[in-house]
Amino acid sequence: MLELRKFVAPEFIYGTGARKLTGKYCKNLGANKLMLVTDNQVKNEFFYKDVVESIQNENIPFEVFSNISPNPRDYEVMEGAEQFKANKCDFIVAFGGGSVLDCAKGIGIVVSNDKPIQFFEGVDKIIYPMPPLICIPTTGGTSADVSQFAIINNYTEKYKMAIISKAVVPDLALIDPETLLSMSSFLTSCTALDALSHAFEAFVSNANSPFTDLYALEAVQLIYKNLIPTLENPNDMDLRSNIMLGSLYAGLAFSNTSLGCVHSLAHSLGGYLDLPHGECNAILLPHVVDYNFDHAEERYRKLGELFGISSASRSVNEYKKILVEKLIHFKERVGVAKTLKDNAVTSDMLSVLASRAIKDPCNATNPRVPNLKDLEVIYQESL
Repeated sequence: MLELRKFVAPEFIYGTGARKLTGKYCKNLGANKLMLVTDNQVKNEFFYKDVVESIQNENIPFEVFSNISPNPRDYEVMEGAEQFKANKCDFIVAFGGGSVLDCAKGIGIVVSNDKPIQFFEGVDKIIYPMPPLICIPTTGGTSADVSQFAIINNYTEKYKMAIISKAVVPDLALIDPETLLSMSSFLTSCTALDALSHAFEAFVSNANSPFTDLYALEAVQLIYKNLIPTLENPNDMDLRSNIMLGSLYAGLAFSNTSLGCVHSLAHSLGGYLDLPHGECNAILLPHVVDYNFDHAEERYRKLGELFGISSASRSVNEYKKILVEKLIHFKERVGVAKTLKDNAVTSDMLSVLASRAIKDPCNATNPRVPNLKDLEVIYQESL
């Protein structure tokens, strides 16, 4: 507790119907003309009209930008920024999953700083603040609605750029668990396992604090206890709310501790092969735990207790083996059973993937300092 720590979080409103407050808060925050950033799938969901009607009820004109891929691409950010400027918008509402929220952040960065999005890769590279931003998440996992992160796919170079800055923290998050009802079982699992990875990496991060530990541990408990029941009862709002709450807690934790090798490896992998981010994290997490365990043993044992693993009379190697097996079994039980090989990753790609992952800023807070060979070996083990 003697070390200095800071904790950054946006204002957020949590609960069923939060999305219906969009127009009211746009007006309160001074929107004259806004850009609604979303995707074509969200536009077809039952809750989309609630957000649109709430904006129309306040007589605020708006433009819609929905040309966004599941892994948002740099050129999509630039297209959105051009549309924002051409229509003289001054406010952004991001309504969708993590890809939409990250793309919206990228648009805000570009319109305020007037440079291509690639200029802002890394930590604290943003000079001028974005336009006001309200985020409304529709998945329970990425936590882009509360975080200091924006992840954008550098499409030409085939890797994901991590942009980390207090400047990308939204002004407001409207977190409505009812939006999760539209998610498929696989998407529910992938995004929840993304949140589980956030919580694991936040808890063992070398930038952890008593504040972030509270959120990380509670997130692990909520996701581990509620994900399987949610898949079995997808219309149960209490269960959906627990998953959304777990995602929120994990986001508050990792936004203030950063992440680790799970995410550096996943960013390289997802950017190179355009794979689902949550699935990449789920595949990699057990292998990174195995790699890190000796450097954060006490903390991993604490996480293991939440999975029902007792520390009594267990050696380091025995405990590590049980925890890794628990994680593999859990992801398989919730339908994420593929390996990297099943996702078309081949051995000849690993050196390229590792060479990109080693440059990712998430490595800086991993409990064990990785080298290029370490990352290549983790990929190899994940095949």
